[in-house]
Amino acid sequence: MSKGACLQIPRTQVKDYLLLASFTLSAMAVQGYHPAVEDAEIYVPGVLKLLHPSLFPYNSQFFQSHASMTIFPNLIADSIRLTHLSPSRAFLAWQIVTSFLLLWACLRIARLCFAENSAAWCGVALTAALFALPVAGTALLIVDPYLTTRSFSTPCALLAIASSLERRHFSAIFWILFTAAIHPLMAVYAVTFLAVLITLKLLPSPMRLPEWIPTLSRGLFPPVTPQYHAILQTRPYFFLSNWAWYEWLGLLAPFAMLIAFARLALRYRLGAMGLLCQSLAIYGVLFTAVAAFIARQENLAEVQPLRFLHLLYVIMFLLAGGLIGKFLLKKSPWRWALLFVPLCAGMAYAQDRLTPSSSHLELPGQQSKNAWVQAFKWARHNTPENAYFALDPRYMALPGEDQHGFRAIAQRSALADAVKDSGAASMFPALASPWADQLNAQKGWERFRRDDFLRLKKNYGVDWIVIQEPGVPGLPCPYATSQLLVCRIE
Repeated sequence: MSKGACLQIPRTQVKDYLLLASFTLSAMAVQGYHPAVEDAEIYVPGVLKLLHPSLFPYNSQFFQSHASMTIFPNLIADSIRLTHLSPSRAFLAWQIVTSFLLLWACLRIARLCFAENSAAWCGVALTAALFALPVAGTALLIVDPYLTTRSFSTPCALLAIASSLERRHFSAIFWILFTAAIHPLMAVYAVTFLAVLITLKLLPSPMRLPEWIPTLSRGLFPPVTPQYHAILQTRPYFFLSNWAWYEWLGLLAPFAMLIAFARLALRYRLGAMGLLCQSLAIYGVLFTAVAAFIARQENLAEVQPLRFLHLLYVIMFLLAGGLIGKFLLKKSPWRWALLFVPLCAGMAYAQDRLTPSSSHLELPGQQSKNAWVQAFKWARHNTPENAYFALDPRYMALPGEDQHGFRAIAQRSALADAVKDSGAASMFPALASPWADQLNAQKGWERFRRDDFLRLKKNYGVDWIVIQEPGVPGLPCPYATSQLLVCRIE
């Protein structure tokens, strides 16, 4: 069978869609759902700002910079206006839809590689079970437990790959263009992979790797200021030279697996699997070379070439699941249970430990048990829209906070923080200076007294704070619990 040969696949039937829907809900049940954590602090405010322009009158640049690069906030905001759903319910609905699309794309790819239906579904099942798996050295998961641009870009990239393998070229172009509109950076990886894939399909002989490494004009990237250098220190995984041994293992082990998979594909004539493995290997070598080249070029850090691993991981585990299903599980229910019951239980337990102070599924309308979320919701309902807050700049990393974003929940402006806003500044160097200035103004937060907060009010206009007990004398605090206070600066 030639490298470009594809298996003739059956049309997706109603029962397939129903099974995909059950896999989608099961995957979310294992992974958990946390709509306002981590990067949601960047993406959710961008949507809310479109729906209610009066929100976030201060410091909106820390999320608007991302919002201006993608149609994501417009897409979500327009869907909310069209359906009249609340934002929280719309975010959940889109999380389900995008997860379903990802598994649908996986099924289409798997059926091109495995003649046995049970093997294809095993690949889908393994991918679903590993939604929460971290991708080595990138601070990414296979699928985030909240809605983000990657929620769209990952399934769209996979649908483009599936369409290309099925020779539905116009469909592949559509999915790639949509990926570029929703997440330009991730589209670069998808386009590169497709270029390698198509080239290998067209060439009858193995393609020689080009003997050059692409360089980027220094004019495209600003010089590294001291403030931007400080931000990059918060993201050490940007550079290969900073990686720990286990992160290197996560980079190199997939290449060994791909070589083994390619040999199995050749031996057992596994349709498009050999082509996929060869393409992934070349794609991986190209971006690893780029990552090595910019390992010490801080002004190129925003390129983040190591994020190529995200697409590689998804396809690699999809193929691994298909092989497990073909050679080990087959159609035996007890074998499937022996693998997936402990795997899913372990993944669910690990995810639950990451957010120990929150419910595993934070669903719309549910009363949160997290003290920080409760305080943030109080602020949303009891402070004016133009309120300007300050919090411990490392509040998202504090015990019991569980990485919940203040802006995403309280829907109020806040001074720059050291955890998530540094990520925005690392992608947009122009934000480095205001980020550093605001962080310096909050230095020594744990020792702040009333005069320090008055200084923040004078210099930045901050008029509200969220602080931990025992609080600060001299400030009225209309919200007070045994853990947190929300106080006015007067």
